[in-house]
Amino acid sequence: MGSKRVTLAQVAELAGVSVMTASYTYNQPNRVSDQARSKVLAAAAQLGYAGPDPSARSLRRGSTRTLGVVLGEHLSYAFDDPQAVSFLAGIADVCAGHGYGVTIVPITGAADDVTRVRDAAVDGFIVWTTADDDPIIAAVRATKRPAVVHGGPAVRGMGLVTIDNRAAAYAVGLVVFAGAQRPAVVSCPLSRERISTITPGVAPSSALFAVTRHRLEGYRQAAEELGIAWHDVVVAVCARNDVTEAEHITATLLASDEPPDAIAAMSDEQAAGVVRAAHAAGRVIPDDMTVSGWDDAAVAQRLGLTTVAQSLRDQGAACAQAALGGKPDSYADAWSVVRRTTTRG
Repeated sequence: MGSKRVTLAQVAELAGVSVMTASYTYNQPNRVSDQARSKVLAAAAQLGYAGPDPSARSLRRGSTRTLGVVLGEHLSYAFDDPQAVSFLAGIADVCAGHGYGVTIVPITGAADDVTRVRDAAVDGFIVWTTADDDPIIAAVRATKRPAVVHGGPAVRGMGLVTIDNRAAAYAVGLVVFAGAQRPAVVSCPLSRERISTITPGVAPSSALFAVTRHRLEGYRQAAEELGIAWHDVVVAVCARNDVTEAEHITATLLASDEPPDAIAAMSDEQAAGVVRAAHAAGRVIPDDMTVSGWDDAAVAQRLGLTTVAQSLRDQGAACAQAALGGKPDSYADAWSVVRRTTTRG
């Protein structure tokens, strides 16, 4: 047949059956006799026909039976970061139960991000935590498909699945900052530019990522309740949620003239980097320095980290259920503070 695509009509002609019978062989096999099915499949094999074009079939039924996950990170992050893996597993659990697939749409700040969203062949979107000014939010809304945001920001017409990050940061901040004289925060990025900085008293309102902003607000409230002025709290911003980067930035903090004696990290991965740097600098935890993390991942249990427990898997499942429901609702998941050996008391 050369390079031309074999058609179903050609298969039907060679098999000596109607096009409808050939179509039923692939789409509704229970409506075709065993003899007719055998003829169609034999003719298809002879002609090299692989089956109906899935994109055309999706177009006819108006559905791809796929959810798109808009991930504001490099694609490898979905497989390297333990919490991203857990979140995606929750989505996959729900999609598998509904016979849906999952397409990851990575967003890196490139000029074609909006086009990538617009052209995604999906029935709905789940947007991983992003910044208030991210243009992909408008691009997702413009598709008029069901969409839900994880973490933030809150967007009119889109569902939101998150926890009360402000309250959780306040609660864990009271634990890790208790008795401290020079507390610090190892923070997630403030903006999509992802610039690493070390600055005392960063204004929470300067963070364009809602999750980062709310956690900074909670830490500030805790510090001030303990009699610590926020402008005295150093905020070390990491460009990525990465153990090695957190280790390096903590090493810089510990080498300063006034090293911190308490560090609240915004993830357990970051907290693991903090612990590494502390050990390398000869600090004893929690005697010389207290540490807290966030997520209650496996590394938190292994290191005895005090942390905020939340289930990214449950939140991923809630996002998928909302997106598949067609009218995404907002949902606040449970959280708790887990106290272990990296804090006192």
